[in-house]
Amino acid sequence: MDHLDKLENNSIYIIREAYNQFQKVASLWSIGKDSTTLLHLIRKAFLGEVPFPVVHIDTSYKFKEIYKFRDEYTKKWNLKLIVHRNEEAIANGMGPNKAKLECCTQLKTNALKDAINKYGFRALYLGIRRDEHGIRAKERVFSPRDEDFEWDYKNQPPELWDQYKSKAKEEEHLRVHPLLGWTELDIWEYIKREEIPVVGLYFAKNGKRFRSIGCQPCVSPVESNADTLDKIIQELKETDVSERSGRAQDKESDYMMQKLRALGYM
Repeated sequence: MDHLDKLENNSIYIIREAYNQFQKVASLWSIGKDSTTLLHLIRKAFLGEVPFPVVHIDTSYKFKEIYKFRDEYTKKWNLKLIVHRNEEAIANGMGPNKAKLECCTQLKTNALKDAINKYGFRALYLGIRRDEHGIRAKERVFSPRDEDFEWDYKNQPPELWDQYKSKAKEEEHLRVHPLLGWTELDIWEYIKREEIPVVGLYFAKNGKRFRSIGCQPCVSPVESNADTLDKIIQELKETDVSERSGRAQDKESDYMMQKLRALGYM
Protein backbone atom coordinates (compact mmCIF):
# COMPACT_ATOMS: atom_id res chain seq x y z
CA MET A 1 0.00 0.00 0.00
CA ASP A 2 1.53 3.33 -1.03
CA HIS A 3 1.21 6.78 0.53
CA LEU A 4 -1.88 7.78 -1.47
CA ASP A 5 -3.60 4.46 -0.69
CA LYS A 6 -3.08 5.07 3.03
CA LEU A 7 -4.48 8.60 2.80
CA GLU A 8 -7.45 7.36 0.77
CA ASN A 9 -8.24 4.53 3.18
CA ASN A 10 -8.08 6.80 6.21
CA SER A 11 -10.30 9.42 4.57
CA ILE A 12 -12.89 6.82 3.56
CA TYR A 13 -12.90 5.46 7.11
CA ILE A 14 -13.58 8.98 8.46
CA ILE A 15 -16.32 9.58 5.88
CA ARG A 16 -18.11 6.33 6.74
CA GLU A 17 -17.67 6.81 10.50
CA ALA A 18 -19.26 10.26 10.37
CA TYR A 19 -22.16 9.01 8.28
CA ASN A 20 -22.70 6.14 10.71
CA GLN A 21 -22.86 8.57 13.65
CA PHE A 22 -24.84 11.35 11.98
CA GLN A 23 -27.38 10.48 9.31
CA LYS A 24 -28.28 14.15 8.89
CA VAL A 25 -25.06 15.20 7.15
CA ALA A 26 -23.97 17.15 4.09
CA SER A 27 -20.73 17.91 2.26
CA LEU A 28 -19.64 21.46 1.48
CA TRP A 29 -18.49 21.94 -2.10
CA SER A 30 -16.62 25.11 -3.02
CA ILE A 31 -15.89 23.54 -6.45
CA GLY A 32 -12.17 23.85 -5.64
CA LYS A 33 -9.65 21.01 -5.96
CA ASP A 34 -9.91 19.92 -2.32
CA SER A 35 -13.69 19.77 -2.00
CA THR A 36 -13.94 18.09 -5.41
CA THR A 37 -11.39 15.49 -4.28
CA LEU A 38 -13.48 15.01 -1.14
CA LEU A 39 -16.57 14.37 -3.28
CA HIS A 40 -14.61 11.76 -5.23
CA LEU A 41 -13.69 10.03 -1.95
CA ILE A 42 -17.31 10.15 -0.76
CA ARG A 43 -18.41 8.55 -4.01
CA LYS A 44 -15.78 5.85 -3.51
CA ALA A 45 -16.96 5.29 0.06
CA PHE A 46 -20.58 4.76 -1.07
CA LEU A 47 -20.16 2.78 -4.29
CA GLY A 48 -20.35 5.70 -6.69
CA GLU A 49 -23.13 7.63 -4.96
CA VAL A 50 -23.28 10.60 -2.60
CA PRO A 51 -26.11 9.57 -0.22
CA PHE A 52 -26.57 13.01 1.32
CA PRO A 53 -26.85 16.62 0.12
CA VAL A 54 -23.95 18.62 -1.27
CA VAL A 55 -24.02 22.29 -0.26
CA HIS A 56 -22.53 25.16 -2.25
CA ILE A 57 -22.40 28.43 -0.29
CA ASP A 58 -22.63 30.89 -3.17
CA THR A 59 -21.49 34.46 -2.56
CA SER A 60 -22.54 35.40 -6.13
CA TYR A 61 -18.94 36.53 -6.78
CA LYS A 62 -17.46 33.25 -8.00
CA PHE A 63 -15.75 32.75 -11.37
CA LYS A 64 -18.07 31.80 -14.24
CA GLU A 65 -15.90 28.69 -14.71
CA ILE A 66 -16.84 27.58 -11.20
CA TYR A 67 -20.58 27.84 -11.87
CA LYS A 68 -20.21 25.99 -15.17
CA PHE A 69 -18.21 23.17 -13.57
CA ARG A 70 -20.69 22.94 -10.67
CA ASP A 71 -23.70 22.59 -12.93
CA GLU A 72 -22.00 20.10 -15.26
CA TYR A 73 -20.81 17.72 -12.55
CA THR A 74 -23.95 18.02 -10.45
CA LYS A 75 -25.69 16.31 -13.36
CA LYS A 76 -22.90 13.84 -14.15
CA TRP A 77 -22.57 12.69 -10.55
CA ASN A 78 -26.30 12.88 -9.77
CA LEU A 79 -25.69 15.12 -6.76
CA LYS A 80 -28.40 16.38 -4.40
CA LEU A 81 -27.14 19.95 -4.69
CA ILE A 82 -28.24 22.74 -2.37
CA VAL A 83 -27.14 26.23 -3.39
CA HIS A 84 -27.49 28.64 -0.49
CA ARG A 85 -26.88 32.40 -0.45
CA ASN A 86 -27.34 35.22 2.02
CA GLU A 87 -29.85 36.93 -0.26
CA GLU A 88 -30.59 39.74 2.16
CA ALA A 89 -26.93 40.74 2.49
CA ILE A 90 -26.39 40.51 -1.28
CA ALA A 91 -29.49 42.63 -1.92
CA ASN A 92 -28.14 45.22 0.55
CA GLY A 93 -24.92 45.53 -1.44
CA MET A 94 -22.57 43.36 0.61
CA GLY A 95 -19.55 42.35 -1.45
CA PRO A 96 -15.75 42.22 -1.64
CA ASN A 97 -15.58 46.01 -1.97
CA LYS A 98 -16.54 46.15 1.72
CA ALA A 99 -14.25 45.10 4.58
CA LYS A 100 -13.12 41.52 3.90
CA LEU A 101 -13.98 40.31 7.41
CA GLU A 102 -17.52 41.64 7.14
CA CYS A 103 -17.98 40.29 3.61
CA CYS A 104 -16.80 36.78 4.53
CA THR A 105 -18.88 36.83 7.70
CA GLN A 106 -22.06 37.84 5.87
CA LEU A 107 -21.75 35.94 2.58
CA LYS A 108 -19.98 32.79 3.79
CA THR A 109 -20.20 32.28 7.56
CA ASN A 110 -23.75 33.57 8.11
CA ALA A 111 -24.98 31.92 4.92
CA LEU A 112 -23.52 28.62 6.12
CA LYS A 113 -25.10 28.98 9.58
CA ASP A 114 -28.44 29.73 7.95
CA ALA A 115 -28.17 26.64 5.74
CA ILE A 116 -27.35 24.44 8.75
CA ASN A 117 -30.38 25.79 10.63
CA LYS A 118 -32.67 25.52 7.62
CA TYR A 119 -31.82 21.91 6.77
CA GLY A 120 -30.99 20.66 10.27
CA PHE A 121 -27.56 19.20 9.47
CA ARG A 122 -25.82 17.62 12.47
CA ALA A 123 -22.46 17.34 10.75
CA LEU A 124 -20.75 18.77 7.68
CA TYR A 125 -17.86 17.36 5.66
CA LEU A 126 -15.26 19.96 4.62
CA GLY A 127 -12.24 19.56 2.36
CA ILE A 128 -9.75 21.59 4.41
CA ARG A 129 -6.11 20.64 5.00
CA ARG A 130 -3.78 21.52 7.88
CA ASP A 131 -0.97 22.60 5.55
CA GLU A 132 -3.16 25.17 3.80
CA HIS A 133 -3.08 27.76 6.60
CA GLY A 134 -1.42 27.89 10.02
CA ILE A 135 -4.72 28.36 11.87
CA ARG A 136 -6.10 25.17 10.33
CA ALA A 137 -3.28 23.27 12.05
CA LYS A 138 -5.32 23.71 15.25
CA GLU A 139 -8.26 21.80 13.77
CA ARG A 140 -9.33 18.25 14.54
CA VAL A 141 -10.71 15.64 12.15
CA PHE A 142 -13.98 15.69 14.11
CA SER A 143 -14.25 19.32 15.17
CA PRO A 144 -17.15 20.31 17.47
CA ARG A 145 -19.02 23.60 17.19
CA ASP A 146 -21.35 24.98 19.85
CA GLU A 147 -25.06 25.71 19.49
CA ASP A 148 -24.17 28.91 17.61
CA PHE A 149 -21.85 26.90 15.29
CA GLU A 150 -18.83 28.74 16.69
CA TRP A 151 -15.38 27.13 17.09
CA ASP A 152 -13.54 27.20 20.43
CA TYR A 153 -9.98 26.61 19.25
CA LYS A 154 -8.79 26.41 22.88
CA ASN A 155 -11.09 23.50 23.67
CA GLN A 156 -10.59 20.88 20.97
CA PRO A 157 -10.66 17.15 21.76
CA PRO A 158 -7.36 15.22 21.60
CA GLU A 159 -6.93 12.88 18.64
CA LEU A 160 -4.13 10.53 19.63
CA TRP A 161 -3.21 7.46 17.60
CA ASP A 162 -6.07 8.18 15.15
CA GLN A 163 -8.67 7.86 17.90
CA TYR A 164 -11.38 10.34 16.92
CA LYS A 165 -14.10 11.87 19.06
CA SER A 166 -16.85 11.18 16.54
CA LYS A 167 -19.76 11.67 18.93
CA ALA A 168 -21.22 15.05 19.82
CA LYS A 169 -23.40 16.49 22.54
CA GLU A 170 -27.01 17.11 21.61
CA GLU A 171 -26.46 20.85 21.22
CA GLU A 172 -23.23 20.45 19.25
CA HIS A 173 -22.65 20.41 15.52
CA LEU A 174 -19.58 18.72 14.02
CA ARG A 175 -17.31 19.71 11.16
CA VAL A 176 -15.69 16.61 9.70
CA HIS A 177 -12.36 17.00 7.89
CA PRO A 178 -11.37 13.82 6.01
CA LEU A 179 -8.52 15.60 4.15
CA LEU A 180 -6.91 17.26 7.16
CA GLY A 181 -3.69 15.23 6.92
CA TRP A 182 -3.28 15.62 3.16
CA THR A 183 -0.93 18.14 1.54
CA GLU A 184 -1.44 20.21 -1.60
CA LEU A 185 0.98 17.89 -3.40
CA ASP A 186 -0.96 14.82 -2.18
CA ILE A 187 -4.15 16.29 -3.61
CA TRP A 188 -2.66 16.87 -7.06
CA GLU A 189 -0.97 13.48 -7.20
CA TYR A 190 -4.28 11.86 -6.21
CA ILE A 191 -6.18 13.93 -8.80
CA LYS A 192 -3.77 12.64 -11.43
CA ARG A 193 -4.00 9.02 -10.29
CA GLU A 194 -7.79 9.02 -10.00
CA GLU A 195 -8.39 11.22 -13.06
CA ILE A 196 -10.56 13.61 -11.03
CA PRO A 197 -11.86 16.57 -13.08
CA VAL A 198 -11.04 20.05 -11.78
CA VAL A 199 -11.82 23.61 -12.85
CA GLY A 200 -9.57 24.80 -15.67
CA LEU A 201 -8.48 27.87 -13.67
CA TYR A 202 -5.82 25.71 -12.03
CA PHE A 203 -3.95 25.26 -15.31
CA ALA A 204 -1.62 27.98 -16.57
CA LYS A 205 -2.61 30.33 -19.38
CA ASN A 206 -0.36 33.15 -20.57
CA GLY A 207 2.14 32.44 -17.80
CA LYS A 208 -0.32 32.52 -14.88
CA ARG A 209 -2.54 30.08 -13.02
CA PHE A 210 -4.62 29.95 -9.85
CA ARG A 211 -3.43 27.75 -6.99
CA SER A 212 -6.42 28.64 -4.82
CA ILE A 213 -9.82 29.73 -6.12
CA GLY A 214 -12.70 31.53 -4.46
CA CYS A 215 -14.50 34.81 -5.03
CA GLN A 216 -13.16 36.36 -8.23
CA PRO A 217 -12.33 39.83 -6.75
CA CYS A 218 -10.41 38.25 -3.85
CA VAL A 219 -7.97 35.89 -5.58
CA SER A 220 -5.13 36.47 -8.01
CA PRO A 221 -3.17 34.07 -10.22
CA VAL A 222 0.47 33.23 -9.56
CA GLU A 223 3.30 33.22 -12.10
CA SER A 224 3.35 29.74 -13.62
CA ASN A 225 3.73 27.76 -16.83
CA ALA A 226 2.18 24.63 -15.31
CA ASP A 227 -0.54 23.82 -17.82
CA THR A 228 -0.72 20.05 -17.18
CA LEU A 229 -1.08 17.86 -14.09
CA ASP A 230 2.50 16.67 -14.38
CA LYS A 231 3.78 20.25 -14.54
CA ILE A 232 1.66 21.30 -11.54
CA ILE A 233 3.04 18.39 -9.51
CA GLN A 234 6.62 19.21 -10.50
CA GLU A 235 6.06 22.90 -9.73
CA LEU A 236 4.84 22.08 -6.23
CA LYS A 237 7.92 19.97 -5.57
CA GLU A 238 10.14 22.95 -6.35
CA THR A 239 8.24 26.09 -5.26
CA ASP A 240 8.52 27.95 -1.96
CA VAL A 241 5.52 30.19 -2.75
CA SER A 242 2.56 29.81 -0.40
CA GLU A 243 -0.56 28.16 -1.80
CA ARG A 244 -2.76 31.03 -0.60
CA SER A 245 -0.40 33.78 -1.72
CA GLY A 246 -3.01 34.86 -4.28
CA ARG A 247 -5.71 35.38 -1.66
CA ALA A 248 -6.70 38.80 -0.30
CA GLN A 249 -3.98 39.30 2.32
CA ASP A 250 -6.07 41.26 4.81
CA LYS A 251 -8.16 38.09 5.26
CA GLU A 252 -5.19 35.70 5.34
CA SER A 253 -3.45 37.01 8.46
CA ASP A 254 -3.41 34.52 11.33
CA TYR A 255 -5.46 36.85 13.53
CA MET A 256 -8.13 37.44 10.88
CA MET A 257 -8.40 33.79 9.88
CA GLN A 258 -8.65 32.67 13.51
CA LYS A 259 -11.38 35.23 14.15
CA LEU A 260 -13.29 34.11 11.04
CA ARG A 261 -13.04 30.44 11.96
CA ALA A 262 -14.06 31.10 15.57
CA LEU A 263 -17.24 32.69 14.18
CA GLY A 264 -17.98 29.57 12.11
CA TYR A 265 -16.09 30.25 8.85
CA MET A 266 -15.25 27.29 6.60
